[in-house]
Amino acid sequence: MRTRRQMRWAGYVAAAAGVGLAAGIFSAPVAMAEEVPDIPGVSSVWQVPDRVGPTQVAHPDAARYVRQHPGSVPAGVNDFTCTPTVVHPRPVVLVHGTDSNAYSDWAALGPRLAAAGYCVFALNYGGEPGGDNYGTEDMTVSAGQLAQFVAEVRAATAASEVDIVGYSQGATVARYYINRLGGAAVVDQWVGLASPTYGGTLFGLVPVLEQTPGGMQWARRAIPRELVSPALEQQAQGSPFLDDLNGGGDTAAGTRYTTIGSWLDEVIQPATNIALRDRSATNLMIGDLCPPNQSGHFRMPYDEYTLQLVMGVLDPAQVSVTPPCTVVPAGAGVLEMILTENF
Repeated sequence: MRTRRQMRWAGYVAAAAGVGLAAGIFSAPVAMAEEVPDIPGVSSVWQVPDRVGPTQVAHPDAARYVRQHPGSVPAGVNDFTCTPTVVHPRPVVLVHGTDSNAYSDWAALGPRLAAAGYCVFALNYGGEPGGDNYGTEDMTVSAGQLAQFVAEVRAATAASEVDIVGYSQGATVARYYINRLGGAAVVDQWVGLASPTYGGTLFGLVPVLEQTPGGMQWARRAIPRELVSPALEQQAQGSPFLDDLNGGGDTAAGTRYTTIGSWLDEVIQPATNIALRDRSATNLMIGDLCPPNQSGHFRMPYDEYTLQLVMGVLDPAQVSVTPPCTVVPAGAGVLEMILTENF
């Protein structure tokens, strides 16, 4: 195992420190400095985890495990000695969701991809300095962290391109990297799982606050920061971040885009906000393809039908493999996930 695979902080990404500290830690080439956002007053840390953990079949189980074993990564993921094959020439980079990490969201898909012969990688991005979780800080900075990680993956594997699978916030962070930071030149496929493409309304709360004078300012003061992180606020429908990302088109030439969503998403409402609006994109809804499966936002990265869809998008040869269409009740796993994350 090469030393660069040891778990380590990549340093603060902030205006005062710039990006030089984070970039200098890596011996592999990283993205050009101008491609890494530098935002005054914003601090964020990221990590390449390498404490190998077991495969999981349920999201709450993965969340519980990584809480007890911080810095964990799914088996087969982040092997920087992996050599891409002719069958799977592009490494797959997995990008986790909000207030989460590489293990919690990818302990099912990561090992499956590795077993299928892919080189698979995942980072922990967007962490609050001194905090214990990731995916909470400014998404523009997080996209810069992803850019550096992809550069390291490409350098280690000698791959000219990668594919990216992002879950929830991770899908949008990855799309910002592709669309705004030059990632389209090196990303062949983007797969957004439960992607907040056009944001969510938090069951109608966001529009009410936006239309109330001082409403959003009041919410920022009244609601605990851990409940409304900078990243969560950026994922609200109509946020300046999303308006900028989607302005002028929500895809970039050179990358193929696929969303996989649920009509019963507990986080993204309306569910139509999941889809990309450029005609070149492919938008899949599991409720259309398998009506008995009513999996929602929290279950999707561990739903067997959804995982098979992802495998089919990444490898067209898998399209002939029919995903198992079984009954999944609406709201399955939501309560357990909430209890796991909060108690």
